[in-house]
Amino acid sequence: MAERSDRAPARWRRPLLRWLDGVEAGWGVPLLLVCFVAVWTLYLAIAYAGGGLHPDTLESWTLGRHFAWGYHKHPPLMGWVVAAWTAVFPLSDRSLPLMAMVNAGLALFFVDLVARQFVTGHKRILVLLLLMLTPAYQFHAQRFNANAVLLVTWPLATWCFLRAFETRSAFWAAAAGCATALAMVGKYYSVFLIASFAFAALAHSARRTYFTSASPWISIVTGLAVLSPHLYWLATTGASTFTYALTHANGNAASSLGEVKNFLLGLAAAMSVSAVIWVLIAGTRLKQFSADFAAMSPGLRLLFYVAIGTIALPVLTSLAMGTDLPSLWALQGLFLFVVLIVCGTRYPIERFYTVNVAVIAAGVARAAALVVAPIHAVYRNIHGYEEGRNLYAQASNELTRQWRELTGEPLSAISGDDSLAFATAFYSPDHPHYARPFEYQYEWGLPLKATLDRGWAALCFRGQDYCGRWMEWVSSRAGNVVRREFTVQASLWGKPGLTRDVVVLMVPPRANGDAAPESAAQDFSASKRSPE
Repeated sequence: MAERSDRAPARWRRPLLRWLDGVEAGWGVPLLLVCFVAVWTLYLAIAYAGGGLHPDTLESWTLGRHFAWGYHKHPPLMGWVVAAWTAVFPLSDRSLPLMAMVNAGLALFFVDLVARQFVTGHKRILVLLLLMLTPAYQFHAQRFNANAVLLVTWPLATWCFLRAFETRSAFWAAAAGCATALAMVGKYYSVFLIASFAFAALAHSARRTYFTSASPWISIVTGLAVLSPHLYWLATTGASTFTYALTHANGNAASSLGEVKNFLLGLAAAMSVSAVIWVLIAGTRLKQFSADFAAMSPGLRLLFYVAIGTIALPVLTSLAMGTDLPSLWALQGLFLFVVLIVCGTRYPIERFYTVNVAVIAAGVARAAALVVAPIHAVYRNIHGYEEGRNLYAQASNELTRQWRELTGEPLSAISGDDSLAFATAFYSPDHPHYARPFEYQYEWGLPLKATLDRGWAALCFRGQDYCGRWMEWVSSRAGNVVRREFTVQASLWGKPGLTRDVVVLMVPPRANGDAAPESAAQDFSASKRSPE
């Protein structure tokens, strides 16, 4: 049937076949990616119409407000990306979801650069379509954070590494070093990708040729040079980013086995839809898998070793050190397996199947945007989110109104519940500084006297006991504290939703207070004392 359809396609298939003809002409892949970004941005706009941005996205924006070579919780790339985006695009609920989807589209573009090393034509499209049927490039990507930036940096680094290994040219070696350094300042989990490159190079039959060339050493030197500002920052600030990362290494043998099991099951679940579709495409030809594997080209063999390393090395590390291992940390590496499966087949894949997968992917996206998204928005307007994100703008604006009514001045510093504090910094027209530096983010101390003198506020949702106890503790020590409560209500397309009570503390500025600080790191006490 597939061959017959390719010879005499139905009328509705012909536009899609012309699109597949445009892959090698240079416009087929860009058109797919533009449509992908547009449809899933529409989904986010509808699904979260009554809700604020995800706390991770707000945290990334908060980090990026002050450029630094490192930050005390995460490596700096996510903050740099948001800062660069908001320097060009408006600061709004619509702009940052678009940024997240553009990030996902760029990630798929770099995946295509990897795939085109091995296949041409519609097989390149098939790789992208199968990835679009995983949750990595929509639902995972929309929560823009340190994990999301790896969607771009991992395929970029892999492409450069493949080219450097194959050509051993100074240009591609330097590009590989730069790309792997970029992955590292995205998230330190990328050390597993770098280790996988080393493992793949050592396991490959051309290892002697590669390691006796200048290519690997140029990559190492270039990578270290690009990383050097961040390494200097780590050396001069106490490497608190590593301290935060090591908080995930607190398990034992039993918990590590559970983490590894859930890690592997989570990745299998993420790939399940694409895997089922591939089985339907391959059919009885699956029995050729072992022969295809044995005949794998040298480039695909190298990619195979990289893929194995990105799974085996985190698993072994978790078992040895007792670390957490959520499967979402590895979603950016799924492309390796899809490229291997699709590009490793020696038999032709009929365009009939690629058209079918395109129709499925388009149908899923359309149903998500037009059916699932409105249902999600209505449900969340009534039931809300645990973090209260559909009340962020209302709480921020009411606090700002009451602050200005009390003081007559803009709000300059905010803390309290982290999600609400990030949201207030973003949604308040005053855009106050987040007043707890990230090295003390989980230490509920007292703001510095200078911060209180300039004016400071904090807010929590009623019922957040840890935050409420901290507010009582601050009230007893700060002096001149105004405590208020108000109720905010969600709204969706004019329909009222759930309500929650918000508790705020406000310390009005002193008449002789100093000017607002340049850095939020100056705004909070280094004391690590927490309320009982």
